[in-house]
Amino acid sequence: MTRAAVHLASGHRLGASHPRQEGPADLRLVPPALAAWGSAALMLDAPPRWAIATVAVAVLTAGVLLVRWTARGSGGGGQPQAGGRRPRRWGRFTVAAVLLCAAGAAASAALHGADLRRGPVPSLAGEYAQVKAELKVTSDPRLTRPRVASAHTMPPTVLLDAEVLRVTERDGASTETRTPVLVVVRTDSQEAGPDRDSVHPAAAWTALLPSTRVRVEGRLAPPLSGGDQVAAVLRVDGERVPRTVGAPTGAQRIAGRLRGGLREATDGLPADARALLPGLVVGDTSRVPAELDQAFRATDLTHLLAVSGANLTIVLVLLIGPPGIAQRAERRGLAPKLGIPLRTTAVLGGALTLGFVIVCRPDPSVLRAAACGLIALLALVTGRRRSLIPALATAVLVLVLYDPWLARSHGFLLSVLATGALLTLAPRWGEALRGRGVPARWADALAAAAAAQAVCAPVVAVLAARVSLVAVPCNLLAELAVAPATVLGFAALAVAPVAMPAAEVLAWVAGWPAEWIAGIARTGAALPGNGVDWSGGWRGGLGLAGVTVVLVLVGRRIVRHPWLIVACAALFFLVVVQPAPVTRVIAGWPPPGWRLAMCDVGQGDATVLAAGNGAGVVVDAGPDPLAADRCLRSLGISRVPLVLLTHFHADHVAGLPGVLRGREVGEIQTTGFREPPEQADFVREQAAAAEVPVVTAVAGERRRAGPLEWQVLWPPAGPVPRPEGPNDASVTLLVRTGGLTALLLGDLEPPAQRALLRSPAAASLGSVDVLKVAHHGSAQQDPELLRRAAPRLALISCGADNSYGHPSPLTLAALRAGGAQVLRSDTDGAVAVMGEGARAGSREGGSSGAVGDPRGEPRVGSGLEVVTRPP
Repeated sequence: MTRAAVHLASGHRLGASHPRQEGPADLRLVPPALAAWGSAALMLDAPPRWAIATVAVAVLTAGVLLVRWTARGSGGGGQPQAGGRRPRRWGRFTVAAVLLCAAGAAASAALHGADLRRGPVPSLAGEYAQVKAELKVTSDPRLTRPRVASAHTMPPTVLLDAEVLRVTERDGASTETRTPVLVVVRTDSQEAGPDRDSVHPAAAWTALLPSTRVRVEGRLAPPLSGGDQVAAVLRVDGERVPRTVGAPTGAQRIAGRLRGGLREATDGLPADARALLPGLVVGDTSRVPAELDQAFRATDLTHLLAVSGANLTIVLVLLIGPPGIAQRAERRGLAPKLGIPLRTTAVLGGALTLGFVIVCRPDPSVLRAAACGLIALLALVTGRRRSLIPALATAVLVLVLYDPWLARSHGFLLSVLATGALLTLAPRWGEALRGRGVPARWADALAAAAAAQAVCAPVVAVLAARVSLVAVPCNLLAELAVAPATVLGFAALAVAPVAMPAAEVLAWVAGWPAEWIAGIARTGAALPGNGVDWSGGWRGGLGLAGVTVVLVLVGRRIVRHPWLIVACAALFFLVVVQPAPVTRVIAGWPPPGWRLAMCDVGQGDATVLAAGNGAGVVVDAGPDPLAADRCLRSLGISRVPLVLLTHFHADHVAGLPGVLRGREVGEIQTTGFREPPEQADFVREQAAAAEVPVVTAVAGERRRAGPLEWQVLWPPAGPVPRPEGPNDASVTLLVRTGGLTALLLGDLEPPAQRALLRSPAAASLGSVDVLKVAHHGSAQQDPELLRRAAPRLALISCGADNSYGHPSPLTLAALRAGGAQVLRSDTDGAVAVMGEGARAGSREGGSSGAVGDPRGEPRVGSGLEVVTRPP
């Protein structure tokens, strides 16, 4: 019989010997793995007696089942018996395996949990004792993201995991121990930010390698929350340099040298590539700025910045070749091209895996990534997926036994779910798409992204209380650049120690796809409909899981109708992108003829003044670049003649990168009072990077942009009163547009407000239409200025549930007593103010109209026409 006849006679679509021809998945190892996972999660902080009882009961019960299974099996010679006894015996064996795995995980978890209670460190932490300690560093030091705290961007904090080997109390008592702690190093050095290499004193801490032994002095404190993986928090003064008493191991020195070489090779790259490339290759995110990290979170691309099994898989595929043909004569990849035999190729793959673990640090998260990467590699090499579920279950079981804390790790859960989706759902979905005419490569990529998102989204919703709508398209677009960036990045890492110029060339080429990925993240995060708020917690996660199942079932029917697919794609585009013409018709935002808009940027200020034809003058940028960018996109602003920053507090200037991104900006104008200095430097750096000139506002200056004109009222050219610091140096504007007058006070405090009333500009302050209330509506207001301005509409920009109590009830009462309608961004959202008759298209001028309610419907009130966009 010919070979073709054999294949035809098999009855299988793929033939008798096709590598993808296989039976149903083997799920026997899944229950033991899940039992170990659950047991470890429960027993980590359980009382020791509970753990002992659990282990004893599980082992005894499993022993009884195994004895009975063996006894009954010996009489039948292992053959099936009448009545189906063999399946029953195998069921007993499976239950016994589940109990034994649960017992092993419980024992391992109990031992690991005991480390948190052993020795003097926990009791000293409860007393907030000052101690001297000898530590062994167990992780890479990492910098927290700079955090905007009203006036300042808080400097980053250095965090590192360590084990206390010896602790010395104040009375001189010294005890040897082995207790895990989190070391927190506070430093006021602004030079230690993620956008630049750290300098003293932070450099001494960030340069520490895992396995280094140091001596420090600090204060112990209890962990921030129960269930932490540390017994205490050791707070150390950042000005004190750690004293090294033990060098790191050879493997860690090699890894540190390779990682440092990659950082050096990327030093000359553009900012995004310099920040991202080390993260894509080895998970080094120390240079990723806060706003880019936020963009990656909003688009569900953060897995690209973590040590992932995908990194390893990409490199191994380059060596071994495409899926399913590694054992065939036509196999491809670098290995066959170089004449390397298959067994040698397997050894090289193992060596690459070992090198990956060393360079990326052999901690549990890296071992998890390596295990998941090898499982995915097994699918690529053999083309058989039946054995991959047992392999995944085995990896989960081994990793949980090795480090029970993984059982409570959300990253571990997401990795397992994503890997399982790629092994089970993605192949079926890809085959279905190919059956509908989708090209094979695009079908596989779309199926993989959709499957991973479907199973991971409920967990992400539990953690973030938000669902990204752009995750799948952003992941698809980013996928085009991940492989070249990773491969070239690993090449630069390998070459850097011996040939830095060659490494710099490789890094330069790898920088292009890295910048593409950053652009995808920023663009997706800035889209008005990039995500929707969702109920957090496990209830919200279960609800999203149910919605996902419904969408999948509906989607299976939709794919049979091409026109429905086109209609759904168009609807999705409109929801996510929200083009200004469509949004204006459906949602009434932005309203036609709007003159002034207060953006909803949280606890901060950002105001936009319409300057005609997609142009707008931006007064302050808020604390969040993404929120500022999103507001300007929703208003259709593509050109900014002027960005005026009233003063340098972070809640007014930190969002500047979002204003500059993708827009033509004429110039940036600021106050002449350069405080806080680090924020003033930040503005200068951003302006220089965007090649935008910076000028200083001068009192008495009058300017115009299209139909908009404004006058600078404050600060004066002479000495500036500063009882409250930079607030009293806020640039104050009187704006005229569309028949409206608006007074923008920045954050002026009462002393400067009273001085403004005594200045020559006081004559122009009477009876304005709109007042942007100073300092987010705080109680620090001068009553005489409020009476003189007599606004009909008062706008207050503040964040929901802010810790400052803004706006003050006293200020709200004073404004309403003066006849003002008060709108605030924390409850009313963004606010757009129009001139008289703008909705009806009548001439500019006058002040009749309506004030909008939170639903955006106008109502007759103060004589102004206003539309709000709820938060």
